[in-house]
Amino acid sequence: MRPTWLGTAHTAVDPDNRLVARSLERDWNEKLTEVEQLHREYATVAKPTALVLTAGERQRILLLAQNVPAVWHAPTTTKAVRKQLVRFLIKDVTLTRRETRIEMCIRWRTEALTALTIARPQLVADARRTDPEVVARVRELAPTHTATQIAVLLNEEGWHTGLGGSFTTSKVEWVRAAYDMALDCPQGPGFCPSGQRGDGRYSALAAAELLNVNVSTIADWCNAGTLECVRAGTHGPRWITLTPEIIAELRKPTQRHWKRRGSRQREENRVQ
Repeated sequence: MRPTWLGTAHTAVDPDNRLVARSLERDWNEKLTEVEQLHREYATVAKPTALVLTAGERQRILLLAQNVPAVWHAPTTTKAVRKQLVRFLIKDVTLTRRETRIEMCIRWRTEALTALTIARPQLVADARRTDPEVVARVRELAPTHTATQIAVLLNEEGWHTGLGGSFTTSKVEWVRAAYDMALDCPQGPGFCPSGQRGDGRYSALAAAELLNVNVSTIADWCNAGTLECVRAGTHGPRWITLTPEIIAELRKPTQRHWKRRGSRQREENRVQ
């Protein structure tokens, strides 16, 4: 039904604008029809009846209210229900950030207060950083142990990297480099110009020069058990243990001379 005021307004419109007015009138009537249709549909929808609890159901609900953990951990309780349960129990939460901790104050619906303190989460860089105690331990071992030996010891002592994994040779080398630790006990003779490591062992070439023999003789003595040596792998360079007694027993009186530098290097490589 068109309102009476609309007809009056239409006649009052300037004749040049009555086409626009008729379009507005048509749109208005269409919307009124839609509203009437919605009212009729709403009237036909069945109204939900109020939930009526039996005495037994009411008693069960009251018992559950006294045992919230049972409701929370029940396998039938969904995450959405748990969120709603928290809304029913907690009125608000106040967080206060301190330098190393976060203070929490929970106000429950009963106006009771619960105060908690938790450690502030670390920054990503701090969480990935090697433990200072591990760095100190590596620094302590570095003068007399190789990176491989240090990695084995750290794992045996229960230490972990910044990301929580076990230590490897490369990770120990990274710690050494990152914290500027001298490479006093390398695994390769190329990193030991003096030929003697921090643990007192000599490279095969340094031992040969000290005993006045060639490096092939050093290799033969190591294979025969005459000299004690260690090596990182099956084909790794040998590091020889030489005591004053061993030097006095095995040292040859004549100093050997190398003919060519290239042959000397090839001999060194063959022994390693």
